[in-house]
Amino acid sequence: MRTLLIVLTAAAMLGVVGVLFAGLVGLVRTDANPHRSNVLMRWRVILQGVALALFILLLLLVRG
Repeated sequence: MRTLLIVLTAAAMLGVVGVLFAGLVGLVRTDANPHRSNVLMRWRVILQGVALALFILLLLLVRG
């Protein structure tokens, strides 16, 4: 169970970084689509929440 949580937490964190970089690339482009930027920001916030929840769950599991 602990290994699964570690893998899921790492995947969520990598997802956050990937969406963050996609958003940054979109901001640099001159023909940026504002709707796409909003969607990427929404996904980043969701993935950050998931990563944080998994991390807290992992900490509770390790300490318990």
